[in-house]
Amino acid sequence: MRIRFILSETWSSLRQNVSMILSVMLVTFISFLFIGASGLMQAQITKAKGDWYDKVEVVVWLCPDGNSQAASCATGKAPSKNEIVKLESTITNELGDVVSKITYQSREDFYKNTFLKQYPNGSYEGHTITAANMQDSLRLKLTDPTKYQAVSQVLSGRDGVEEVQDQRQIFDPVFSILNRGTAVTVVLAAVMVVVAILLTGTTIRMSAAARKNETEIMRLVGASNWIIRLPFILEGMVASLLGSLLAAGALSAIVKIFITDWLAKTVQWMPYVNQATVWLMAPALVIGAMLLSACASAVSLRRYLKA
Repeated sequence: MRIRFILSETWSSLRQNVSMILSVMLVTFISFLFIGASGLMQAQITKAKGDWYDKVEVVVWLCPDGNSQAASCATGKAPSKNEIVKLESTITNELGDVVSKITYQSREDFYKNTFLKQYPNGSYEGHTITAANMQDSLRLKLTDPTKYQAVSQVLSGRDGVEEVQDQRQIFDPVFSILNRGTAVTVVLAAVMVVVAILLTGTTIRMSAAARKNETEIMRLVGASNWIIRLPFILEGMVASLLGSLLAAGALSAIVKIFITDWLAKTVQWMPYVNQATVWLMAPALVIGAMLLSACASAVSLRRYLKA
């Protein structure tokens, strides 16, 4: 009987306060759209880092024939095959727990497989480049990409080594920009959550004030505080439920239209978030919105429905 009464009161309140419910729903929608967007952006960063960092290598550029600014290349000659073998042995002996794989790449292979793919005519800054202008390298796969410094300390300045380059440095500026974008969306989401809390509380108080006579009658016939409060709390939770579902739907549409159907087909070298990511996040958005509304409503009603 009590459940039927509470549901009846909630339905009556929803019908009488359509404009207020819409306002709570829209603010919840916008707030949790920002929250979801920041979550998706962070998921994108994590996904890209995991994929790229698994592929990146530490490149040990060996001294070229000719002039080099590196003191370790003062002889002006590229290291011989024996010297390269010794360097590989040093890496194995001193960095065996850090380096999982060593791949030697000759200047000819680098020119054919990398340089010509980027510059098909072999022309760079007005000059024609040949394999003789390239240099040999050792490409190191690390067990943990974050342990670059250990490799750099052992190999930097060693005879025959011109430079030790961590390919992660190429991606770090991109991740820095994405992290800043995430921070901005988080701040906006936090502001919108505060707005949602204030608006939900205000709306529920106005609904309670509009039905003050009814609540007084309920109190006179012996209804407890929670029986009186529950319809109002449920009213806010329903509005937040609808708003959060709209937010989840909007995020799904954004991912499909702008990422799956457009960006993923245009830029294919990067892994992207997908619909599975959205639907994994959706329950948290819905539950979070409803709990937020319930808490805001309960606190708001304490001042107006005291025994």
